[in-house]
Amino acid sequence: MTDFILETQDLIKEFKGFTAVSNVNLQVTRGHIHALIGPNGAGKTTCFNLLTKFLTPTAGRILFNKRDITHAKPAQIARQGVIRSFQISAVFPHLSVLENVRIGLQRALGTSFHFWRSERTLSRLNERAMDLLAQVDLEKFADTMTVDLPYGRKRALEIATTLAMEPELMLLDEPTQGMGHEDVERVTQLIKKVSANRTILMVEHNMNVVSSIADTISVLQRGQVIAEGDYATVSANPQVLEAYMGSADAALQGAH
Repeated sequence: MTDFILETQDLIKEFKGFTAVSNVNLQVTRGHIHALIGPNGAGKTTCFNLLTKFLTPTAGRILFNKRDITHAKPAQIARQGVIRSFQISAVFPHLSVLENVRIGLQRALGTSFHFWRSERTLSRLNERAMDLLAQVDLEKFADTMTVDLPYGRKRALEIATTLAMEPELMLLDEPTQGMGHEDVERVTQLIKKVSANRTILMVEHNMNVVSSIADTISVLQRGQVIAEGDYATVSANPQVLEAYMGSADAALQGAH
């Protein structure tokens, strides 16, 4: 029997008569990378905001580890192990890279908000922070002011900070958006690397990224799931090709 870490049941979100998400049933398998894709206006962001509790559904249910989290608050699901990258990735620009990760680690110490604590109480987190930085290839940037990091490296830091919260389910919102080719490749490989023993659900526009790392892809159009499966399955689906059309259609074909 498949082990689903996250499920939605007939999820609906309406805004003043407009249905942005319509009867969406997602099943995210534990240990997989699951991508949510679709053309602009398909409802991806709304769906993601429902899953991370920034929006409340009009109808339907959301289950995490079989527990109903439909009406939970973002902080409540974060404590259960559902961590969305941008929630904690508003990195502190005038702290060092190491200090940013250390703040994410403070939760385990129970000193999350104790900014007045002496430096010594935080120094015991340095080894774990450096280990996380090593996972995302940022060790040599440990003492760099975050404001001085290149954009792609900032995104890697966001992932390290997310990992510091020990997520059971990582939710990544457009992790490669705005990046050049080299950064896209680096962050793609990074996501693949950190997915070991974790589950990742990501919204992503870049089809090359999706085709190279996603185990399962759900395609949204007009708020509904029109196709689901591995890349070969969804990229051959006539509804998907029609939904994308033009340049995005070409992107789907070109990513083979």
